[in-house]
Amino acid sequence: MDQNKAKIDQACRIAEEFTKLYYETVDKRRHLMARLYLDTGLLAWNGNGITGSDNIQKFVIELPPTEHNINTLDAQPILDTAVSGQLTFMIQTSGTVKYPDRAPKSFQQTFIVTAQGDKWKIVSDCFRVQEPLSK
Repeated sequence: MDQNKAKIDQACRIAEEFTKLYYETVDKRRHLMARLYLDTGLLAWNGNGITGSDNIQKFVIELPPTEHNINTLDAQPILDTAVSGQLTFMIQTSGTVKYPDRAPKSFQQTFIVTAQGDKWKIVSDCFRVQEPLSK
């Protein structure tokens, strides 16, 4: 197996494990969100920019309760030099998010995750609810 194929296979395995942990945490254990981000992590949530793992956790805790369902998942390795020589992946998800007393809405989310010891940490996270374009 060539090295690129091995990295892509690894990215897919990591993406499955990581997204399962991420969405369980955001839906059920928000008080642990800071653990998923680098201290300098960045969240862009529907146009709101938040920097730093503690600030991200505070922001997410204040959001209404959620229930995410993933429909698509894709992952690919990023050049090792992109984040200080660390093993780094881009993970893209889409699915639906349900808020209390509202119909489910479609969303897309893109993560850049990097290895930090034996843990995966979010470098950058971009979440966007998909709203129809107004005419």
